[in-house]
Amino acid sequence: MSTTSDRLQLMQTFIRIVEAGSLSAAARQLGTTQPTVSRRLQALEQQFGQPLIQRSTHALRLTDTGERALERAKALAAEWEDFEHSLRAEPARPAGLLRVQVPHAFGQEHLIAPLVRALQDAPGLRVDWLLNDAAPNFIEQGLDCAIRVGGRAEGAVVAIPLARVPRVLVASPELLAGRSFEEPESLAELPWIAISTFYRQELQLERDDGVRQRLPIRPVLATDSLYATREAARLGLGAALLSGWAVHQDIADGRLVHLLPRWRGPALPVQLLYPNPPTPPARLRYFIEAMRRSMAEPLWPDMLPTP
Repeated sequence: MSTTSDRLQLMQTFIRIVEAGSLSAAARQLGTTQPTVSRRLQALEQQFGQPLIQRSTHALRLTDTGERALERAKALAAEWEDFEHSLRAEPARPAGLLRVQVPHAFGQEHLIAPLVRALQDAPGLRVDWLLNDAAPNFIEQGLDCAIRVGGRAEGAVVAIPLARVPRVLVASPELLAGRSFEEPESLAELPWIAISTFYRQELQLERDDGVRQRLPIRPVLATDSLYATREAARLGLGAALLSGWAVHQDIADGRLVHLLPRWRGPALPVQLLYPNPPTPPARLRYFIEAMRRSMAEPLWPDMLPTP
């Protein structure tokens, strides 16, 4: 089955044949060979199921179908040319409204600064910034795009990778009471706080040399909030597996202890998702590039130093 671009090329070749007056002249103008031009014409005629041009030794003559096809082909070619011109003519700093869904914690702490820069660089752009950890429903919510941490892209969406979030094991000094731990299984004796979006009864852990291990836990608290989990860990309720960006300052300041520095949870992908239209509008393309640039360098330490 031919694609839209294939059909456009066939129509443009058909127009050039008629205007040039012969297949050979059309081939020269298109910078290709006569057999190629002939094959394109045959392919177009096969799609229509009827001949478009009657060929003789000295001349070409359009059939009735060819006359109608030529008129429509010229209109479509002109429309496509106008469309391309309109895209090239779009402003570098586009205007309009974008509805964007982002995760609560990540959207508040790490995405606000790049959002502000994007808005300052595009004065005509406006954004509805929707904090929601659930999977986006682009149609029902009227969303232009969404940024997700973890989870999979479902449905007819484009997923653009932005970054990866390392996750580390932490607990408060008060909870540990001077105890040290050498291997994951020794952590099972601790009370735990679970982030129910990502884990509840079991942790998936990876060592820096690639070894993997499962750690069963019995959480005393399960919540879907990263901030609530971090605060409960600070207060000594239990240990937790948390995003490195969310706790690196707590570790540096001594409010939390980095447990088993050689072990961590699998990194969570950060993706920008948007529905799969033929051509995203300029304001969305601008926003995508702004988010990609903002994450060109890590916004959090990938490997926290050993305490």
